[in-house]
Amino acid sequence: MTTITHEQIQYLLDENCCHECEGVGKDKVCVRIEAIAELPSRFGDFHIIAFWNNRDGKEHVAIIKGDVLGAEDVPVRLHSECLTGDVIGSLRCDCRDQLEAALRMIGQMDRGIVLYLRQEGRGIGLTNKIRAYSLQDQGLDTVEANLALGFRDDERDYAVAAHMLMSLKVKSIKLITNNPKKIQQLTDHGIEISDRIPHIMEPNEHNLFYLETKAAKSGHMIDFRGKEHFVEQDDRPIVKGMTEHQIKALYE
Repeated sequence: MTTITHEQIQYLLDENCCHECEGVGKDKVCVRIEAIAELPSRFGDFHIIAFWNNRDGKEHVAIIKGDVLGAEDVPVRLHSECLTGDVIGSLRCDCRDQLEAALRMIGQMDRGIVLYLRQEGRGIGLTNKIRAYSLQDQGLDTVEANLALGFRDDERDYAVAAHMLMSLKVKSIKLITNNPKKIQQLTDHGIEISDRIPHIMEPNEHNLFYLETKAAKSGHMIDFRGKEHFVEQDDRPIVKGMTEHQIKALYE
């Protein structure tokens, strides 16, 4: 297995030290690599790359496995920050399950990337997400709650993610997602997506309605009611303990 070398790390840092460009997307987002370090984890051995951006100063990171520089068909997961799920283990969403499944999957591959994006609450922020939770406690679904607070159902912008992939010299990706908006936005920003890898988690009693709402109202490619859907949506979920061979078999 190949991995990013110290020479490649220094090259990226030197290239990005004074990086400026016209930016990506309507807000002309420009990012640059600030720091790179090794990151051994319970999911595998990675490198972690910290990015600065000119729009909001939030610190996004890329968690990479293997040598992705100049590579094609790199498995990539875009994960938006979720404090309640990722850290506390909230059962109201499937965010932690999705993050861990992606890290576990990529940790068993030769190469891959998880982009951890600071877009809490589908882009509305932590406090507003908790306000939305309160409205859901009163009977609204996740989309209705966001709309009631004056937001769109999803305020996330993936221009930062597109530029991060460009900074890593990735030529094309296999996007690990159920969300067609991620595919559309990355494509619009010039990222070549060669394939989609479904990323379906087992629901629990607390997040089933949330997931059904994402499918019904936000177009996510998951199904719980036996409605007509694409064959790829029949894929089994990735679960803890699966081997690399078992994971690959899901997509053959």
